[in-house]
Amino acid sequence: MRGHRIYGGPVDLELAGRRALITGASAGIGRATARLLAAEGAQLVLVARRLDALETLAAELEASGPGGTDLEAGGRPRPLCLAADLTDPDAPARLREQVTDRLGGLDILINNAGRAEPAGVTLDEALWRSQFELNFHAKRRLAEEFLPLLAAGGQGRVINLVGILEPFGVSAAQAAVAACVLWAKGLARVVADRQVTVNCVAPGRIDSEQIRAHFPTREAQQEFARGLIPAGRFGTAEEAAALIVFLASGPARYITGDTFTVDGGMHRSI
Repeated sequence: MRGHRIYGGPVDLELAGRRALITGASAGIGRATARLLAAEGAQLVLVARRLDALETLAAELEASGPGGTDLEAGGRPRPLCLAADLTDPDAPARLREQVTDRLGGLDILINNAGRAEPAGVTLDEALWRSQFELNFHAKRRLAEEFLPLLAAGGQGRVINLVGILEPFGVSAAQAAVAACVLWAKGLARVVADRQVTVNCVAPGRIDSEQIRAHFPTREAQQEFARGLIPAGRFGTAEEAAALIVFLASGPARYITGDTFTVDGGMHRSI
């Protein structure tokens, strides 16, 4: 995205040197977001359960800078990789301690980690609890834990990845997403005077590891898209990541308390 021009002038996203933590960074939208932020010069903290996948990504990002791994030649600093189970209530405090120790603070929190289990009229109580833990409480705890650091920098960002808010049936994940959206709206109002913005991004059907578990072939994706997605296809992780990166940027400082859908026109409400 660096060097992109609009109306004849360059766009500076003001992301160089900014410290960004991305949960669920090992695959899909999280991974694509890490790539775009690295290209803008951000200093990354990559969080997921799979440390080996994070280290592989970190090595790729480190080596892909103009100077490779040579910082004096303009190479990129290696991202900090942290393994964490975000359903553990103590995980956010441990992450804050590690980030503070290594980076001294944080400017951008991207709450990307999430998972949707099959819906049904009667759901096991444990499933309800697990879906709320990951899709709502983990995001809330992380934001609360890092808020002092985000506010200290004078231009903090909280971006929550949620899901489409149009239920096709009873879904614990969608109920948790609705809670996250309302919580984020309230938080945005409370922290706006501290120069922290809070927004949500709601991807539709994005061709990713999670989605391919339900739509394993291109034909299955096309059949679904033909009747429900006006754009006629599933989105890419990079298309969702582009919006996330803009919301994390300096020019997005006046955008807060909103939810942005990236779904090729699939949702029907306004």
